[in-house]
Amino acid sequence: GVDKMESKVFDPSLMENRFRHEFKYLSTLGQLKTIQVRLTGLIPLDPHVGPDGIYNIRSLYFDDYEDRYLKENEAGVDPREKFRIRIYNHSDSRISLELKRKVREKTQKLSCPITKEQCEMLMRGEIPDIGKDAPPVLQKLCLLMRTRLLRPKVIVEYDRVPYIYPQGNVRITLDENIRSSSRVELFLEDQIPTRPILPAGQHILEVKYDEYLPDFIYRAVQLQGLHRTAFSKYYLCRRYHL
Repeated sequence: GVDKMESKVFDPSLMENRFRHEFKYLSTLGQLKTIQVRLTGLIPLDPHVGPDGIYNIRSLYFDDYEDRYLKENEAGVDPREKFRIRIYNHSDSRISLELKRKVREKTQKLSCPITKEQCEMLMRGEIPDIGKDAPPVLQKLCLLMRTRLLRPKVIVEYDRVPYIYPQGNVRITLDENIRSSSRVELFLEDQIPTRPILPAGQHILEVKYDEYLPDFIYRAVQLQGLHRTAFSKYYLCRRYHL
């Protein structure tokens, strides 16, 4: 049912609705820098990065009245899903609503743009008035806000160095300074009060790809002492604030 509808709406060439492998590793700054040195010149940076090779990502995560998404992440429930609104470099010029699903150990991301006005309503926990032709992701969020009392819960922010390799749709991302804020009403402000959620010096390396990870990239990200983690940034931020 839903999948058929989504495949009509989402252009498969956007490579967004396919299921992908996604692995996360806790790493030290030293480990991240080692991997960065190995990847530089090997595969390109995402063209969206600023002059310093980094972009800032800020996401506003939703959960329902039972904190279902939080509990499912903790329990490793499969399938599971979660909603977030995302902006880059504190700019409201491009605001995305994303639905992230995890099914059989693989992840799928569906997204649609939303307007600043819609975003401001959602930040307040209000349901925007949308028509039947609204994107399925937005329709589903509004439905769950009515039926499961889905509401914005926490902001997750970090600085990302993203490498991309088109064959296999590979993304290697180095996420530093992962921090959170419970001030959901400030989501679109330039500066917001945040606090770090990982022990000092800990960061996250993410490796994402479709069917296969090319050997030379696999070797570049191999390091002693990297610990794979099952927990999402959302989970870590919510645990911190509870």
